Amino acid sequence: MEHKQLDQFPKDFLWGSASAAYQVEGGWNEDGKGISVWDEFVRIPGKTFKGTNGDTAVDHYHRYKEDVALMKEQGLKAYRFSVAWTRIFPNGRGEINQAGLQFYIDLVDELLENEIEPVLTLYHWDLPQALQEEYQGWESRKIIEDFTNYAAVLFETFKGKVNYWVSLNEQNIFVTHGYLIASHPPAVQDPKRMYQANHYANLANAAVIKKFHEMNMPGMIGPSFAYGPNYSVNSDPKNVLSAEDAEDLNAHLWLDVYVFGEYPIAAFKYLEEQGLAPTIEAGDSELLKAGKPDFIGINYYQTNTVAFNPIDGVGMGKMNTTGEKGSTEESGIPGVFKRVENPFVERTNWDWEIDPEGLRIGLRRLTSRYRMPILITENGLGEYDQLTEDKEIHDTYRIDYLKQHIHAIQEAITDGATVLGYCTWSYTDLLSWLNGYQKRYGFVYVDQDETQNGSLARYKKDSFYWYKEVIQSNGEKR
Repeated sequence: MEHKQLDQFPKDFLWGSASAAYQVEGGWNEDGKGISVWDEFVRIPGKTFKGTNGDTAVDHYHRYKEDVALMKEQGLKAYRFSVAWTRIFPNGRGEINQAGLQFYIDLVDELLENEIEPVLTLYHWDLPQALQEEYQGWESRKIIEDFTNYAAVLFETFKGKVNYWVSLNEQNIFVTHGYLIASHPPAVQDPKRMYQANHYANLANAAVIKKFHEMNMPGMIGPSFAYGPNYSVNSDPKNVLSAEDAEDLNAHLWLDVYVFGEYPIAAFKYLEEQGLAPTIEAGDSELLKAGKPDFIGINYYQTNTVAFNPIDGVGMGKMNTTGEKGSTEESGIPGVFKRVENPFVERTNWDWEIDPEGLRIGLRRLTSRYRMPILITENGLGEYDQLTEDKEIHDTYRIDYLKQHIHAIQEAITDGATVLGYCTWSYTDLLSWLNGYQKRYGFVYVDQDETQNGSLARYKKDSFYWYKEVIQSNGEKR
């Protein structure tokens, strides 16, 4: 629908930006920090672009005051960051590592002193290696107790200071890449194990949210989900049905569990037929229903255009992790759907579809199905940025990208969606998990090349100043 006039952004709208501990902190073995699965995984030859790792990352662990000062200068309203579990419990549980906890106390205090709302993510993929070795991490029910215990420590520490909490970041990504594609830890390809690990992650997520509410925590908590709305390539009913299947298997399979405490009917029936459905024990359904979130966090980057895929059709294809445009291979689930190119949208150098209208479509779908507030926890453009001789970065392409997506959010708000805030990905440049340091997302350029050499000096991009004006005008000037 086309509106005659768009609603204004709410006065308390959270104009923010985001990061993740492993991608920015560095200090990987300092002050008692334990080893995470990513600390180990990046040391396997061929797993990351040019063998890049997060040992130093962009050194936020030692430079957080400098980074927060830049946020203050920009006028940022919210900063989403994750806590490294292994800084709090080096082995996943046991005695609290006070030095590690103190880092986050200092970070939160620094944010609050500069009038920036902390948005704390409990888990952004860096599982303690000790738990992976002891009981295979997410493949055991033991993870539920350990994750809840870890979360409770942070709830108690930051009660009254942190008002927005993200329980799990992109569960759909870390289980599929970890157990189906083998591009993330633990790097196995076993769909049966994937869906069982995913069920335990669902239970852990619900247990943590339930604990949050039992502790009468002020504020809100919800999971963050990587959502890409699915389109049919055309109006052929077979392709339309494939798009429905893709939405069910790639979105509702997680979101329905988060909000309703139940798996979607058709998707779960399919998993049963394939012998992939997780084992659900007594009490599981009750826990899932007891862990209803206060909002849905959405990480939005692109949409998916799909077509019917016959039983002898394509399976998992190769991802583009090099930045060589056009190198992505077709992929899908035989007998269900396959991803195809959308001729109506542009793509990044990493073959991610640029579709701001898809964000509005996604917000509409989520609002209609779940009727919950939505916090956009990630959205951004990863591209090659060039530092000029004058130490400037003219990233007009990023400004155009963010401008169009902000417009789509305003349209969705006018449609009736409740959107709490918008956290761009990312604040500073950082380590892109599989793509190294050449794929840049930030408002702040970090002098760190693709071979991990550089001074780590910070430079403000053109987009830094542009977003500052957007925030000052509450989205009116862009």
